[in-house]
Amino acid sequence: MSHALTGGSLLLGLGWGLLGAAVGFGIRRLSVRLARAEELEPGFRRWQVWGPPVLAAILFGLFGQRYATDLPVLVIRTIWVAVLVQVIFFDAEHRLILDRVMFPSMLLAVGLSFITPDLGFLNAVLTGLAAGALFLLLALVGALLYGGDALGFGDVKLVAFMGLILGFNLRTVPIISALFLGVLLAGGISLLLVVTRIRSMKDAIPYGPFLAAGALIVLWRLAPS
Repeated sequence: MSHALTGGSLLLGLGWGLLGAAVGFGIRRLSVRLARAEELEPGFRRWQVWGPPVLAAILFGLFGQRYATDLPVLVIRTIWVAVLVQVIFFDAEHRLILDRVMFPSMLLAVGLSFITPDLGFLNAVLTGLAAGALFLLLALVGALLYGGDALGFGDVKLVAFMGLILGFNLRTVPIISALFLGVLLAGGISLLLVVTRIRSMKDAIPYGPFLAAGALIVLWRLAPS
């Protein structure tokens, strides 16, 4: 039985990875259209064109294998993967997290919270509000101290979305873990860029990709129901 389950998980992971590649190409096309709608010029470097389909394929494959025994949860999780992949590449390219992406995603997250195991409507909404309020406060304090957007308001909406999809519980504290990982990744990569002189201390980096990466790690680690 365990061998059959493992083989089935691998097969589903491979199939879901192919689906992820197709979704990734769709994400890229959508992001190009959204950029032009915002009067931004989309880039066509290799990482910008191929990054979304490659990352989406890898992540869909990993999630497909891990959640092979629970298709409804797999579908919900990979919807969030698609949203977070879009955020990662769009924010990395344009330093912008779009309301046109975040607000519909938040509404969908609220709706799906009713059927997401170990989450629930009240948990999702309260966690989203608390996480968003915390980062809103940090953004306002940063703006007062540094006279600019030390933390963008797009990041605030992203964190609120993360709260909606991860929720809170005392055993695994998923939203706190995701935020901690995001901040840790941002600090580590920023230090590496400064040490290697790719960036200077004065250069700002987008926080969105790192926060999204933290959310992806925690989403994958959440135990299958």
